[in-house]
Amino acid sequence: MVQQIRHNEPQYICIIPVERITANQDEEIMTFGASADDAKKQGEELLASTYGCNQSQVLELIQQARIEIIAQWCAPQERRGI
Repeated sequence: MVQQIRHNEPQYICIIPVERITANQDEEIMTFGASADDAKKQGEELLASTYGCNQSQVLELIQQARIEIIAQWCAPQERRGI
């Protein structure tokens, strides 16, 4: 799923390491939301639906997750005439 950044609205990313599920140390999943809680909720749903995690596994993985605001560094800048 592709999600577009909305101009002047915060956007959050939840980065969840899933090495315990996949045995790949570098593997992570990323989910997005309009709030930190929304991004986290999306991650919880993805872990349950796609990876088949039970509630205790979801909680353990979410505790290891990083949630960051991203709209500030990926929002387009206005172009000024040269």
